[in-house]
Amino acid sequence: MRKIGGEGEERAARFLKRLGYEILHRNWRCRRGEIDIIARDGKTLVFTEVKTRRSTSRGTPEEAVDRKKQEKLRLLARYYIHETGMTAPVYRFDVLTVDAKSGEIKLLKSAFS
Repeated sequence: MRKIGGEGEERAARFLKRLGYEILHRNWRCRRGEIDIIARDGKTLVFTEVKTRRSTSRGTPEEAVDRKKQEKLRLLARYYIHETGMTAPVYRFDVLTVDAKSGEIKLLKSAFS
């Protein structure tokens, strides 16, 4: 499963670069958890959760980013800003889904606030 996730994150990073995002960190970790991709989209600091799936038998990738996961990502973003001193006029949380079979990638900008 880790291999699929790693491949999905690699595809996601390449996809975001093609869209003009500047990738600042991949798999940024602190004692509370991990943020998959942190990037800049213009002046916006973007915290991206990447979900890769082979099937939807256990739900869609979007469904995996439930309220609990969203709260954790908000907390991690605050830690990131505090630890790095990185600021931006605008912050955003995106979810990027990767279908491991078809290779289809979907970017859900501002997936939650």
